[in-house]
Amino acid sequence: MKPIKIVALLVIVVGMVLVGYQLWKSVESPSGGSMGYADFSQAAQQAGKEFHVVGWCNKNLPAEYHPQINPDLFSFYMTDQKGKRCFVNLHKSKPQDFDKSEQVVLIGSIRDTVFEASDILLKCPSKYNDIKDGKLK
Repeated sequence: MKPIKIVALLVIVVGMVLVGYQLWKSVESPSGGSMGYADFSQAAQQAGKEFHVVGWCNKNLPAEYHPQINPDLFSFYMTDQKGKRCFVNLHKSKPQDFDKSEQVVLIGSIRDTVFEASDILLKCPSKYNDIKDGKLK
């Protein structure tokens, strides 16, 4: 193998290692853009950092969605797994099965006292929960 090819190969390998290290560092470091699971209190301690927050929508409190004014803003209250309630701005349209959801996972960060969510994952009741003796109730 010619020396120029060996040097070129080494440069490529070192470059790949450095890029991989930087990606790993940005995901793992507390100051990077890592997303982990947290409750609202933990997210508030690191305002601006993205987290996954698991909880339930407070269906007895008002939720606001005005698609004619802003189709990409849905606001509601959510209670996390530790019982802390927070006002949420979801910067997407209201999910179709939101009212049927048993549990939600928000992806976003706290700004001031509001959780600004960029995405939401819904856990809806399964149609298979009502199967008994092989028949749907």
